[in-house]
Amino acid sequence: MKRTTLFLLVLCAVLGGKATDYTKYVNPFIGTQTDDTGALSGSTFPGPTMPQGMVQLAPETEQYVTWDPCCGYDYNRDSIFGFTHTHLSGTGCTDLIDISLMPTTKKVTPQMLSKGIFALPYSHDREAATAGYYMVDLLGGEDIRVELSATVHAGIHRYTFPEGKDQTVILDLDRMTYRGDAYYTGRRAYQIIQSQIRVVDEKTIEGFRVLTGWAKLRKVYFRAEFSRPIANRIMMDGSRSVGKSDVINGRTLRAALSFDAAQGKDLMVKVAISAVDNDGARKNMKAEAQSWDFGYYTKAAHDAWEKELATIDIEGTDDQKTIFYTGLYHVLMQPNTMSDVDGRYMDTNFEIKQMPAGQAYHSTFSLWDTFRAAHPLYTLLYPEVAAQFVRDMILHHDTYGYLPIWDLWGQDNYCMIGNHAIPVLADAILSELPGIDVERAYKAMVESSTRTHLNSPFEIWEEYGYMPQNKQNVSVSITMEQAFDDWCVAAVAKKLGKTEDYERFIKRSEFYRNLFNPATGFFQPKDDKGNWIEPFDPLSYENPCFVEGNAWQYMWFVPHNPQGLIDLFGGVKPFIKKLNENFTLTETSGEINGNASAFIGQYAHGNEPSHHTVYLYNFAGQPWRTQELVEQVRSSFYNPTPCGYAGNDDCGQMSAWYIFSALGFYPFNAGSAEYVIGTPLFQKAVLHMPNGKDLVINAPRKSDKAIYVKSVKLNGKKITDWKLTHQQLMEGGSLDFTMSEKK
Repeated sequence: MKRTTLFLLVLCAVLGGKATDYTKYVNPFIGTQTDDTGALSGSTFPGPTMPQGMVQLAPETEQYVTWDPCCGYDYNRDSIFGFTHTHLSGTGCTDLIDISLMPTTKKVTPQMLSKGIFALPYSHDREAATAGYYMVDLLGGEDIRVELSATVHAGIHRYTFPEGKDQTVILDLDRMTYRGDAYYTGRRAYQIIQSQIRVVDEKTIEGFRVLTGWAKLRKVYFRAEFSRPIANRIMMDGSRSVGKSDVINGRTLRAALSFDAAQGKDLMVKVAISAVDNDGARKNMKAEAQSWDFGYYTKAAHDAWEKELATIDIEGTDDQKTIFYTGLYHVLMQPNTMSDVDGRYMDTNFEIKQMPAGQAYHSTFSLWDTFRAAHPLYTLLYPEVAAQFVRDMILHHDTYGYLPIWDLWGQDNYCMIGNHAIPVLADAILSELPGIDVERAYKAMVESSTRTHLNSPFEIWEEYGYMPQNKQNVSVSITMEQAFDDWCVAAVAKKLGKTEDYERFIKRSEFYRNLFNPATGFFQPKDDKGNWIEPFDPLSYENPCFVEGNAWQYMWFVPHNPQGLIDLFGGVKPFIKKLNENFTLTETSGEINGNASAFIGQYAHGNEPSHHTVYLYNFAGQPWRTQELVEQVRSSFYNPTPCGYAGNDDCGQMSAWYIFSALGFYPFNAGSAEYVIGTPLFQKAVLHMPNGKDLVINAPRKSDKAIYVKSVKLNGKKITDWKLTHQQLMEGGSLDFTMSEKK
């Protein structure tokens, strides 16, 4: 209660007492805590950012950031080590964590600065956050209030020091990820290659760091401006001091910047960053952060988020609204802007390129996750931004040779499998998204499906009609996912009248059949001779033929042809029997999948391969069962607390599932520009479509138990196939559900 009261008081102070309609329901702490089930945290962070902002400013509660939580903030911790300007939200791997600032009242010595640990305790009772604003009191006898806000390219800090105490800010360019003998995550060494701190004038510091990690090469340039002159400074590279020199270069750089306490208690710092050069950081600062009025930034951030969240109006409880709008907030945080205000950006080939006027270049494409629902949500409600993402992916293809797999800071880290930019482009083309070059996009799709690259040996694919495990690891998962990607290419080829391509790719889209073993009823690995690989345990998570799942979870990944999947099982009855078993079988192999959580039988909502599975009953004539499961997932695995996600949010995918499933429909086949009907959570929701039309979703119900959909009408016409098209939704009007407590 104390924290809630403080939050409201701070929020009113920040916004001048203005009541908000949407941002007041954003709780950035959702997903920041691990629950007692052992599930991964949402790995979200509570600090401020803008929609698709480059700067994602947040506290670090870890001395060295590891894979859980990857964002650097863990609600279970009780100390803060610094406030850094870049973060990943909800991911399963870590990187970024750039440009750390930490205020202190300690008299800092060179020896203290060399060690670099200035952690201070804090309490959640004295911590608050909303969209675009974060506040915390640093304790441990120092009692410093830290307030943060952000623009697209700049982080805004306000520190309030206690009366009469020393005032020092630690600038740490050595803070990043886990440090063993080197920076290491088990995947790739993390190393700072070079960094610099340069004193520009009495109020300004500039610098950069070049480093390698999950993103193979990153350059981060910054400009920091202080509201008061720096009275004294210490700059060090590890234990090496440079005395009074205005510049220091090295790999373990820190600076202690002291200020005259007699000049006031409040100190503001503005930090603009760039991935291009220091001139880019200067231009970003000049364009976005000229004011020294902290309230100016919090209001601007609040207004930006208010505009984006206002796309959807819902009627529900406060808890429902909090989960929903926080979810939308988490979706819209990324992909992140990578270009500067002048349109310059660093391309995949490390060249500086120029975007057309009015366009920004983006990165942080967690496509194995976000193609499923996050990108379809952008396509439906934010088409201009979605079109820009498509253009950015095509630019990636133009220099890299194929579309991005997992793009971070402008570089592909090859995380996960498949090439799921393909369904994003397919969904855009089939939705007739304006602002994209369709032929150019299609060319990128085809070349990304035919040029062999990591985990995509297409000569093997077409030779064998599946991925043999002795020639390609995680072969079953890749076979299933590549077949889906191929269907997406085929669907676009059909739309464009490219018959030969259509025939080639629709054939490839059925290759999943070649790994189905009718004797066991599972998709299983084969070698290059066509032999089933034994032993086979469908419950095993240590099976090298699957990625982040087992045979049960991957059995259902045929979103492009559910009828074909039903046929493999021998018809509807045996299919339903198997599907029912999927949601009731609690037996395990004894192995632990660190990426799976939130189980209903073998269904694991805490990881993406399962996300569409609850909707499969629609295709087998039992939509009522889909409705039951959607409601079970919504009510069991989402809540408005720091433990509100039952697994990593994965750049908004976990949130996007909830948004669609609460509205009453879901992009089951995410590349098709179609949605399947589930069960709406709200009695009424209004989607303000980008073409100016409104789609009003009505689902009146007598009680919370009325989860069953008896009928659906779109503008008075009954929907009989449990499907909606993108074009139908864009026309707006009224989507009316008749709800019942009986199935």
